Parts: sequence; structure tokens; C-alpha cells
Amino acid sequence: MPRRSKLAFAVLTLAASVSLATLAPSTAKAGDDDWLYHWPTHYTASDGTDIGLVLRYQYDVNDFAHDDNKFTDAQTNRRKYLGFYVKKPGVYDATVYYDFQSKQWQDVFARLQSQAVFGNDYGALRFGQSKTPVSFEGVTTSTQTTFIELALPSQAVYENRRVGADWAIQRTHWLASLGYYGQNLTGKNRGHTWAARAAWVPIHEATDVLHLGVAASQERPYGLVNALGVQQPATASFKTPPEAGLTTVTLISSGTLTNVNHINRLGLEELWIDGPWSVQGEYLHAQTTFDVPKPNYDLDGYYVFGSWVLTGESRQYHDGNVSNVIPSRPWGAVEFALRYSELNLNDGRVLGGREHDWTAGANWYLGSHLRLQANVIRAFSNRKGLVIDPHVFELRAEVFI
Repeated sequence: MPRRSKLAFAVLTLAASVSLATLAPSTAKAGDDDWLYHWPTHYTASDGTDIGLVLRYQYDVNDFAHDDNKFTDAQTNRRKYLGFYVKKPGVYDATVYYDFQSKQWQDVFARLQSQAVFGNDYGALRFGQSKTPVSFEGVTTSTQTTFIELALPSQAVYENRRVGADWAIQRTHWLASLGYYGQNLTGKNRGHTWAARAAWVPIHEATDVLHLGVAASQERPYGLVNALGVQQPATASFKTPPEAGLTTVTLISSGTLTNVNHINRLGLEELWIDGPWSVQGEYLHAQTTFDVPKPNYDLDGYYVFGSWVLTGESRQYHDGNVSNVIPSRPWGAVEFALRYSELNLNDGRVLGGREHDWTAGANWYLGSHLRLQANVIRAFSNRKGLVIDPHVFELRAEVFI
């Protein structure tokens, strides 16, 4: 993408966002009879039931350089979510999201709180399509992540959404969950998965958090039945683009693994927040076993990043996950972040390659519903002796309600 076009895009989105920010009454207070603050985004009934609309829109720019002509510059919509929710605090909640960009259902589930049934809090039961828990970054809402795209190991290992049932319980200083999942609503990822997550939160204050967690799962993929009615063996593949969302080109890849029996995933997660400073990191591992006599295939990777909110606010933490900075000034909040990520897909005879990326990011939060992001990525890859080290520049403008 020419630099002139890129600059024009940045200026236009900035101007549009600032204009919207001046109109958005996100920090104002109003009476219950003021429809401007309760419709069309949400409506609260007298018994506490809340019915609302969810909108998420993201527009991205990806610009590549020093890439041996492997990538194509792009600018387009990244996500276009429309969703609805209904909830009654302490009793139940239900959510339906659809992404009109990927033309796929996202979160589609209903959840019941045990306290409403038994009088005591023994956790919550959820049924429907939701995110599987292995990958701290992966389970973070896409409009709440510090960087534009997930880190290398998160993209390669994260199993994404599936239809199933899970139980989760949360206390001030710990949380736990257990779930069983089948395929997703598109009919892909045939098979089933058991998954669990637990975390200890010894420090849990508004701007002071320490979170230490572990997540694990075991996936049993199913093979497809071909047009002749013959059962095909299950397959798996692990790959990732260089932390860019507008390309399908990958620098490292395991290729297609056949005769897969199980995929065992493990994630170790850490988060520390101290006022405007935070550090987040994660180690991810996946082991693939086979139905035929051959060695297991193991891959692993990790990322770590630090962030600093220049304007003094803190990243938010609740329900075992992180969310965006909430600005305390009319013109917003500014955050800077730096991430290092690494992924190794070489194991035995599978020479998938190795890659490590450095990503520098800046976020401008304009109220509670608008954000502008910029990322600069230096990727370094080596697969079977082929070395490609692209530079990537990314921009994102997003609106979320």
C-alpha cells in the first residue's frame, strides 16, 4: 500500500473516531427514562434483566516490506460482528454473535448460575459455542487485546471455538473451569475435546493484579468421510502468518499430519498489573500422537510483553481475563507495548521451521467504544534453510459497543 494512501487512511479514521468520541455519551450519567443512554445499545427491565445489542467493527491495514515478494499489502474489514445478549445478574445470561466478515457464528451460548437454583454459588454451567480455554491471548476478546493480532504460539496452538458444555467457578483469589466440546457450528474441526483451566490470583485489586494460570486440553479429531463413503484418517496442521491478519501466507508450517490420534495442548499463563505498568506472558505446547507407529510430534512456543499506559490508567482485569484501558480524560488514554514471541515447529522428521517476532505497538483509547492501534513487526523465520525476515506495519481502527 502506498505511504500516501496509508497516511490518508490514518488521518480519515482518526478524524472519524474523534468526531464519534465527541458524540458518544460513554462517561455521562442519565436517568432511567433517558432513552439515549439505553437504546438501541441496551434496555434494563425493572427486575434487573438486561437486553442489549453488541457491535464490533474493525478496519485494518497491513503493509509488508523486505519479504521477498511473499506477501501482498492489504486494507479491508477485519471483523464485522453483530450480536445480542440477555442477562439477569446472578441468574442467567445468553449471547449470540455473528461475524459478517468471515460469515461465521462466534459466541452462541446460554449460561445458568448455580446460585439461582441451589441458593449457593457452586459456579456456572454454559451450553453452546464458546472459546476453548488453552491460550490466554486466545480467550481474550478481540477488541480487548493489547496487540492487533495474537502472538505466534497463540495462533498456532489455540483451538478456537467449539460447541459444548462447561462449568466455571470464580472466587476473588482463584478460578477453575472444566469443559467438553464437539465440532463448531460451521461443521469444521470434527471431533471432541476435554479442556480445563485453573488460576491463582494472590493479588487482586483494582490496579494491582497478579494472575498465575494453567490450561490443558485433549482433542480427539475425527477424519472425514469421502464421496465414496470411505472413512479418511484424521489430520492436523500447525502454522501461523507473521502476526498479520490480512494474509494467509505462512513462513513456517508443520504441513499436514495424517493418522492423528490425539492432540494434547498445555498453556502456562502469567499476568502482572501495577498501575500503568503490566507484564503478560504465556508458554504453549502441543503434542500430536498417531494411530500408526511413528514418533509423537511436539511443538512449543512462548511470548512475553510489557505495556505502559502513558496517561496513567491501568489495564482492566476481571473474570480471569484482561480488558481495555478505560480513559480518565476526555481525549482518551495512550498505551505503548512491546512483545517478543517465538515458535518452534521442528521436531524429528517434521521440519516446520522456527520463527521469532518483535512487535512494538501503540494504542489510543477514545472513550469506552473507540480505539486506534498501530503495530510494527520484525519477523525472523527459518524453514529448511529458507530465511525470510519481513517487516510488517499494521493499523487498525475499531468501534465496539
